Amino acid sequence: MNSSGCRRESCPQARGSLAWSPRRRAAWRSLGAALLAQPGLAAGDHEALLSAVLSQVLKYPVPPMEGKSSLEPLEEETKMNAEPERKFGVVVVGVGRAGSVRMRDLRNPHASSAFLNLIGFVSRRELKCIDEVQQISLEDALSSQEVEVAYICSESTSHEDYIRQFLNAGKHILVEYPMTLSRAAAQDLWDLAEQKGKVLHEEHVELLMEEFAFLKKEVMGKELLKGTLLFTAGPLEEERFGFPAFSGISRLTWLVSLFGELSVVSATLEERKEDQYMKMTVCLETENKRPLTWIEEKGPGLKRNRHVIFHFKSGSLENMPNVGVNKNIFLKDQNIFVQKLLGQVSEKELIAEKKRILHCLWLAEEIQKYCC
Repeated sequence: MNSSGCRRESCPQARGSLAWSPRRRAAWRSLGAALLAQPGLAAGDHEALLSAVLSQVLKYPVPPMEGKSSLEPLEEETKMNAEPERKFGVVVVGVGRAGSVRMRDLRNPHASSAFLNLIGFVSRRELKCIDEVQQISLEDALSSQEVEVAYICSESTSHEDYIRQFLNAGKHILVEYPMTLSRAAAQDLWDLAEQKGKVLHEEHVELLMEEFAFLKKEVMGKELLKGTLLFTAGPLEEERFGFPAFSGISRLTWLVSLFGELSVVSATLEERKEDQYMKMTVCLETENKRPLTWIEEKGPGLKRNRHVIFHFKSGSLENMPNVGVNKNIFLKDQNIFVQKLLGQVSEKELIAEKKRILHCLWLAEEIQKYCC
């Protein structure tokens, strides 16, 4: 029994306190000692004691313990609130947009960044250093005992080779999507990661966007009749980022995450290479035989945008409202990666995530076969 009159193992307050960091427990002990030592606090003056405690309590809130999947984005004070016993040395491979954001997040004080130590970056360009972070060679990154984690942020066509090299060197991997340009290659790399006992994490920041959270809420519990997802953007080089079904695989990920596994009915690709224009139209089908159309259109002057039309038995969703700015989505993805490094993600969740990623890669392959 504790002071609140319940057994420690069954008391919600006690369960929450077990998740606190040593620093937080020490702070509470110091606070309690200081309060009890106050000269003006008479024995049995419970109101004064309670008032003093409440004036401080918000500085040290109990971390939430239940009600969230461990693959959901973490708040600063959940999951990783313990002082890190060690830091994983990280190298960032590729310093374009994604790589630059990753380096920024690694250098700034965040909950997950406390478990990571940015060693350097790898680039084909001769840059020497970026914001005091040193450039290192690929060979040094692979052989260094200090480097334990590789962030692969290069062009999609190079992902598979980099992942294989770093896994064989005994490093954990965070890779921007798509991890490979075939389902078989992805399965092979996951098998290699398991053999080496290393984490292989494919980033999917599109699932951490406010737009997706809105759609997930709107779709939940509704019976789909038909739907369309149109994505527009500027030109993208297929030689660097792969066939459009792979470079646009985040749209497939949205549809699969919202409506379950899909099958390809047909797909066409219209291209005008001299104008840097392409339009891919894919007809998909849910397991309940409901039609979904995915259109990917890219060319000069086209703004990056998503348009959705979903018809349900109970009504329709015909536009995407402004649901707010997507803040720190790469950092939220890093939080999930660190959870995996710390063994805080269940086997069930890892299996489900892997199944979804492999299914989307299979769909992309099928689409490419229809178009070529």
